[in-house]
Amino acid sequence: MINNDILRRIRYALDLSDTKMLDLFKQAQQNINHTELKALLKKEEEEGFIECKDRQLSAFLDALIVDRRGPRDPNAPQPKPNVYALLTNNDILKKLRIALELHEKEMLNVLALGEMKISSSELNALFRNKKHRHYKTCGDQLLRNFLNGLTKKLRNV
Repeated sequence: MINNDILRRIRYALDLSDTKMLDLFKQAQQNINHTELKALLKKEEEEGFIECKDRQLSAFLDALIVDRRGPRDPNAPQPKPNVYALLTNNDILKKLRIALELHEKEMLNVLALGEMKISSSELNALFRNKKHRHYKTCGDQLLRNFLNGLTKKLRNV
């Protein structure tokens, strides 16, 4: 999936207004104006489309976590953002899980709503360290079905 599609789907599922999205980008130190936001939300074939970079989507999701859950404990070790790393589907799924405070059972229910049945162990494999022998890569279809299920759950579609 392309980042722009993910951003559009998150916006729709969470019913985020332009103002709220601009606020989240601002919290993430991403200087995006209303025109640029509209261009990020366009489809690839539409005129004026601007590609959403990995660092922009990652920063947006981090701001969503802070917005939904509050800032981290100042005494806790702060993660260092890696602006050079590629954002994977596993990272996106993990950030959404954290932002929405979804537990294992809720994640499985959301996936079921998106018409994807996976086991608890398969779900846990998605959140393991890449070097772990049971790590599993999150494919585009799984992420797409998760976002569809999330939309159904949150918007009662």
